[in-house]
Amino acid sequence: MKENNIAVKVEGLTRKFDDFVAVDNISLGIKKGEIFGFLGPNGAGKSTTIKMLCGLLFPTSGNGFVGGYDVMKESEEIKKHIGYMSQRFSLYDDLKVEENINFFSGVYGVSKEKRKERMERVLEMAGIKDRRDAITKTLPGGFKQRLALGCAILHEPPILFLDEPTSGVDPISRRNFWNLIYEMSQAGTTIFVTTHYMDEADYCDRLALIYRGRIIAEGTPNELRQEYMKRDVLEIELDKVVDAMEVLDRNNIETAIFGSLLHATVDNAELSTPQIKKILTDSNIIVNRIEKIMPSLEDVFVTLIEVS
Repeated sequence: MKENNIAVKVEGLTRKFDDFVAVDNISLGIKKGEIFGFLGPNGAGKSTTIKMLCGLLFPTSGNGFVGGYDVMKESEEIKKHIGYMSQRFSLYDDLKVEENINFFSGVYGVSKEKRKERMERVLEMAGIKDRRDAITKTLPGGFKQRLALGCAILHEPPILFLDEPTSGVDPISRRNFWNLIYEMSQAGTTIFVTTHYMDEADYCDRLALIYRGRIIAEGTPNELRQEYMKRDVLEIELDKVVDAMEVLDRNNIETAIFGSLLHATVDNAELSTPQIKKILTDSNIIVNRIEKIMPSLEDVFVTLIEVS
């Protein structure tokens, strides 16, 4: 990575709260125009990291640059050159839609000559041109989410930080939101997005997996699968998921629940399939389907947690 192609770079970034280490010595380099995903469970350190990069929280140690500005010394400059959207959508619920847009236009220093055009652009993007006079809290979650994104990019920032932006919205709204992210990335915006939804990992160009404040893996989705999943994954459809997991665990077969399905990580899918079927059948558990599948990023994450 050439330095002039880097939008965000951090080395040894650490944040402590008294004796608790929330972010532990992380290093990252994010290219301009890239969608970079920061994935991990709640409490892993994602939001603390994003607050440091946005100039909202000072690191305890380490160094970093966002858009060329020092996170230790130039936090106010960083704020002028980024967009930030939190999982709470950063909106004022009691204001009308137009009032929210006008407010954030002022916060971000959008000139009066440009405000009308930017207003229409946000309303169009959010799909709420006919709801400009609505009180914001009356909007459905997906519309509110897109409005918050529009407000975060009113000043056309080159770098956009999204902290759990799809939390609490329905799957269709999540997909529509990612379509907007793709469009912005293709236009050259660098996007740093945190999420605990592992299925969103494949939407990212590259990603880092964070666990207990430490980065445990980094790369493209396919690189992570190839490097960390040397074993096979079997997807099992059956009638008693929890019971089946307990039975297989007693037989030293590594399993994890995925909704109504069970994933088993094995050395050889062909040899293990009849073995697993027999173990479950002998325990009076009906197996409807068992087949080898491409590992998901959640499979990768579960495997990494178990060895970390």
